[in-house]
Amino acid sequence: MTLAGKYSLAGKSAVVTGAGNGIGRAIALAFAEAGANVACVDLDMAAAEATATAIGRTAIAVVCDVSNESQVEVAVKTILAKYPSIHILLNGAAGTDPNGSVLELSLDDWNKVFGVNVAGAFLMSRAILPAMINAGGGSIIHIASQLGSVAGPRRAVYCASKGALIQLAKAMATDHAAQNIRVNTLSPGAVETDRLVKRFGDMETARRTAGPKHLLQRLGQPEEIAQAAVFLASDASSFMTGADLLIDGGYNAT
Repeated sequence: MTLAGKYSLAGKSAVVTGAGNGIGRAIALAFAEAGANVACVDLDMAAAEATATAIGRTAIAVVCDVSNESQVEVAVKTILAKYPSIHILLNGAAGTDPNGSVLELSLDDWNKVFGVNVAGAFLMSRAILPAMINAGGGSIIHIASQLGSVAGPRRAVYCASKGALIQLAKAMATDHAAQNIRVNTLSPGAVETDRLVKRFGDMETARRTAGPKHLLQRLGQPEEIAQAAVFLASDASSFMTGADLLIDGGYNAT
């Protein structure tokens, strides 16, 4: 198989959560460009539909709060009715995470972040795995963060939840390797999305403040993360499981 062929997702069906915006949208578009059918899952149905429309007839839009067990079950039934065989699951849904040390965070804050970031990945994985196993195997990717392996001030719940995803992928990789299921995490550095605008107030402030923390002296682009996701979803990463792929502009090297 040629290198181009190894990166192809032709004949495969993918589920992308958080597909309405930012990194999730870029990944959904990249998966489709590589040849996959894509179920675009998002809490915001209009955003999911916009991504699916941009892809065309090989995509569907599905609304779902991934932290809600019953909604996940309904969403996955909808997806499997359209795509009975699932080969790729990208858990990219992420809620708003408040700044704060453990002294400043409420239990409700903590549970909401873990509910989306960690329980969401668990619920979607649990719901999709039977179809993926029946398809003969596949690739599950959790979007973690460079802050899953290093710390940031007043980011206690975010760091903890992203670190949990890295460990969850390792555990899942151990449990499902015999079923030809590969499970990895993809850890971006700071990427130019609406989440950064919400955190810093505007993108220029985000570039000025967060860009120099990366060795490449800039923020990442969603499309750069998407290309790494295609690699993890494809046969090009066939000997890779239980790993964390850092696409962080050198953030963790210092």
